[in-house]
Amino acid sequence: MAGYAGLVAGVVALAAGAVFAVNAVGLAAKPAGFGAPPLTGPSVALPPLVSQSEDVDGAGEALETPQDATQVEEPAAVSGSGVSPMSQIDPEWMSRITAATGIPARALAAYAFAHISIAEEQPECGVGWTTIAAIGAIESGHGSHADAVLDENGYAHPAIIGRALDGEGVAKIEDTDGGVFDGDATWDRAVGPMQFIPSTWAKWGSDANGDDVADPNQIDDAARAAARYLCASGPMTSPEGWRAAVFSYNHDNDYVDKVATVANEYAAAAG
Repeated sequence: MAGYAGLVAGVVALAAGAVFAVNAVGLAAKPAGFGAPPLTGPSVALPPLVSQSEDVDGAGEALETPQDATQVEEPAAVSGSGVSPMSQIDPEWMSRITAATGIPARALAAYAFAHISIAEEQPECGVGWTTIAAIGAIESGHGSHADAVLDENGYAHPAIIGRALDGEGVAKIEDTDGGVFDGDATWDRAVGPMQFIPSTWAKWGSDANGDDVADPNQIDDAARAAARYLCASGPMTSPEGWRAAVFSYNHDNDYVDKVATVANEYAAAAG
């Protein structure tokens, strides 16, 4: 799996609240040397749907930023479908990209669908599936941290829950969700494949799989929420804009460089 060679202990992200796991062998921050320009993410084509004319109606309608994680208004393209995004992405594309990148198919479908969804609702943003996938790789190994396995519904088993944010070497964030998502009614913990803390999820949560529940433990929901969070920083179509968006997810330039490296590896492998 490109850019991922086993997870080690995480560090608390400053903005998105994620607990990210770092590549055990390390990734070169600036392979060309310290005089090289800052790394940035690639621009990639929109993943193809099974049938854009028949399966997706009303594409292009705007989606309001959710204010309540339990009341999410979706665009007509995905609203109330109750259908896994995996069944909506072109299977030939899925097979080719999975083989080329090593990204598990269930995770790849979530990243691809997030790219498509955000391109509809925020066409000026420019976030691509490779960037979302790179974050997923670094945060949780695409939902495989600590030997977890994604099921067909997009949930990791066992659930991926970070350490208590109790101020002991990490940020201090008292419980905000009553333990609903992280199982801890005392302290918040980073949750799920994209490692959202509950307070961040309350603002950016998304129901991407149309089951009427916005759940950070579900990879479709988490991937699209991550894309929305990135786009809130502004367009990602310039190197500066891309880095600013990823920096907003985690206030660490080394983290931004890691995401850029992995995203570019995925783009190169995908061709």
